[in-house]
Amino acid sequence: MDARLFWTSGVAIFIVLHTSPVLAYTVIDVHNGGAITGTVTLLGPVPEPKAFNLIIFPDPEYCGRISNGEGWRLLRDFTVDSEGRLKDVVVFLEGVPAGKPFSLSIPRVEARDCQFLPFATVVRSGHGVEVVNMDPVMHDVQAYQTSRSQGTRVLFNSPLPFNHRHQRGDLHARHDHRPGKSMVQQFTLSKGRRTFVMQCGFHAYMVSWARAVDTPYYAITNGNGQFSIDHIPPGTYRLLAWHPSIKKLMEQVVTITPGQILSLQFELPAPTNRRTVRTIMRPPRFGPGALGRPITIEPLVERQ
Repeated sequence: MDARLFWTSGVAIFIVLHTSPVLAYTVIDVHNGGAITGTVTLLGPVPEPKAFNLIIFPDPEYCGRISNGEGWRLLRDFTVDSEGRLKDVVVFLEGVPAGKPFSLSIPRVEARDCQFLPFATVVRSGHGVEVVNMDPVMHDVQAYQTSRSQGTRVLFNSPLPFNHRHQRGDLHARHDHRPGKSMVQQFTLSKGRRTFVMQCGFHAYMVSWARAVDTPYYAITNGNGQFSIDHIPPGTYRLLAWHPSIKKLMEQVVTITPGQILSLQFELPAPTNRRTVRTIMRPPRFGPGALGRPITIEPLVERQ
């Protein structure tokens, strides 16, 4: 058992780490290691985004600063460029027992304009996650571990306090996002579970996903679907690609020779079945009149 000290928002936080000999990773000097670069492409049409009627969730005026102009927030979980290359894919190696340093850091997720950012990241079981409210409204962090074979289990549920550094005043106005009090939560995933997800209990369209990794040999694709993993010890490994909204893990077996730079591509199949009942309804079942007061929902930050 190991205790590590973190500093966040001027506060020292101790997190106790439980190490497991099964998942042990040894840091060594990697001499003449190799690298993998590549791209990930979405194979098939881009699925329609999930749509949320802002009227039925708290803070429709503020959160509506990102909306489609008709009172709907769209959750676009597939982001592709003009060539169909896919963002937010976690590409990682399995079967690397020793290699470059695995720096201890916990991912930071921001609640910004009623979004959890980033949409996809990585976590380490037994470590934690930091969440910061950048908005002048309340959020509620609900975190789960998921497995398609074992179902879902709650990891923690904690309010994300109102950010008192903002004046509520004119919620429509653009404002400089200032970080509120940082919330750090430690968690441990059950055996066999590798997927971590957070959702806001007040605003269901706020979602952030993560894949648990055991070594530093991972990358997350950028806006052009590109990734790069370096300082890989020579050997044969499994290279996997994971996207939160695609059921199947894609896999390639790769052999790294000394000093080699391996270039490859992944193609992930786009879902073809209906993914959600959350679609835009015209007219919506509930309109602004349901609130009993006049409101204006304007997409001042982004018109989706």
